[in-house]
Amino acid sequence: MRKNSVPIFFAYLALSAGAYAQETQLGSDFRREGDALRQDCSSFNFKSLGSCAYTLFTDHPLHIAAGSIAPQDGFGLGPAFVAHWTPNESWRLSWDVDAVVSTNRSWRAGAYMTAIWDRHSRIVVKPGGSGAGASNLTVREDPVFHLLVQTISLKALDYFGLGPDSSEAARSFFGMRETVAGVNATWPIVQQWHIALYGEANGRFVDVRPSTGESSPSIEQLYSPATAPGLASQPAFAQFGEGVRIAPSFAGGHVRLNYSVMFKEYAAPGDSTYSFERWTTDLSHQFPIYRRTRSLAPNGFNGPDDCSVSAGTHTCPAVTRNLEGSITARFLMNQSFASAGHVVPFYFQPTLGGSDIDGNPALPSYQDYRFRGPNDLLLQAAFEHSIYGPLGFTAMLDEGKVALQRSDLDFTHLRHSYSVGLTLRAGGFPMVWLLFSFGGQEGSHTTAAMNSSLFGASARPSLY
Repeated sequence: MRKNSVPIFFAYLALSAGAYAQETQLGSDFRREGDALRQDCSSFNFKSLGSCAYTLFTDHPLHIAAGSIAPQDGFGLGPAFVAHWTPNESWRLSWDVDAVVSTNRSWRAGAYMTAIWDRHSRIVVKPGGSGAGASNLTVREDPVFHLLVQTISLKALDYFGLGPDSSEAARSFFGMRETVAGVNATWPIVQQWHIALYGEANGRFVDVRPSTGESSPSIEQLYSPATAPGLASQPAFAQFGEGVRIAPSFAGGHVRLNYSVMFKEYAAPGDSTYSFERWTTDLSHQFPIYRRTRSLAPNGFNGPDDCSVSAGTHTCPAVTRNLEGSITARFLMNQSFASAGHVVPFYFQPTLGGSDIDGNPALPSYQDYRFRGPNDLLLQAAFEHSIYGPLGFTAMLDEGKVALQRSDLDFTHLRHSYSVGLTLRAGGFPMVWLLFSFGGQEGSHTTAAMNSSLFGASARPSLY
């Protein structure tokens, strides 16, 4: 090397280091995703097809958003953008923005921000000896805040009337658009038992419209505001919720609980006739057969388009061929409280049958939204086990009922449903399931659906 080239060499290194240091987090993410796309999608063959699809549908900052929008409203595709930013040692921020359109022209668009307050453990120096306490440096959960705005427009939803005795022949359709804008927070209070307080404040804006061109009449042709409360007008709602969530694990991870108890208030200042309250008890249990079986609970530190494995590691879980299997059991009960002269709008009432408006299977041998009421009770048990890689087998048992009065919400005269099918849990890819359900009083029903969030992401806001 020539003598005068030495300083030039070091100057080049300095300039390169400076350029690298000036690269933003977002720029780094785009560069890494570009590298991943070139590596996984440059050659088109069967071996690289899976890794290419995984990158296209899960990577960040940009990927393809995919999933079932709502039962009866098709499968949606569109772009999703995910970004992370750590402004200081105390806060970690992330943003999700997505928009999808389905096969029947229903659509959903939303923007979601997640903020994690990293409460650093204080290092305490103690003298040695038997009196020294345990270390203060333990992994713990942090407070998480979500700020969101989401609009969804659904072209066709079923309405069979209210109560457990509604008729299958009374089917009608309606269209609906709902905007949810608000904030929610989860605040851990007992780390050892994973107990956290939860609160939310949302504005809900609903517009119900006719749905024509379907196999059954539009809702206004068969029902009135007396038989479909809220059909004539849909005021804006201020909706608040508070509750507690408990998610401990026992027996070396072979018993995982996910309990939540929530009280929600729906206030309609423009027409208080539709104001009401709801008490929701959701007790989920997972009993993994293998210790490496993943948890089925969503991760609150992610947005709905983010499958990061931890709050500080922005990579999705790898597709694994490890044996996984678990038995799950769930108890869900919704109880509504409306003052004298007040009613619960039909579009905010929970449903059983097929899948509900949020895409959750419930009595899947019946048609979607088959039973609707202000109060409902659901018991579910399921077995799931991997067959090969991410492909798995499942068998399910559902029992439940809806009730017009809380006093009728008991364990008598429950509808039941049995299901068998296939599941797909490929790393962070949205969960896919295909179910054949039978055993009810109205024949069988086949359900094919893809979760609207990535696996390991937080759930989207409920629509009821």
